[in-house]
Amino acid sequence: MYNIAVLGDRDSVMGFKVLGLDVFPVEHAEEARTTLHKLAKENYAVIYLTEQLAPSLEAEIHRYKDELTPAIILIPGKEGSLGIGMANVSRAVERAIGADIL
Repeated sequence: MYNIAVLGDRDSVMGFKVLGLDVFPVEHAEEARTTLHKLAKENYAVIYLTEQLAPSLEAEIHRYKDELTPAIILIPGKEGSLGIGMANVSRAVERAIGADIL
């Protein structure tokens, strides 16, 4: 059975623990990078990652983009949405359908 992880700053991820997800609070991009690689090697099918970490982990996100697992989904952090996650969804929909319907 696969697991779901949430990776980001403490304030953004701790609420997901109540939902039964595995949370991994990190403070620095390097710590997030190491944790992301560790989770990808383990039994995690979905990794939610806060948008605030995404720019510093762009190479890692791209690396796992075409892999079956893990699916890396960007979510807003405590500071709010940066629009990165929604832009990724729009690109994926456009690639799948041929037009941006969002």
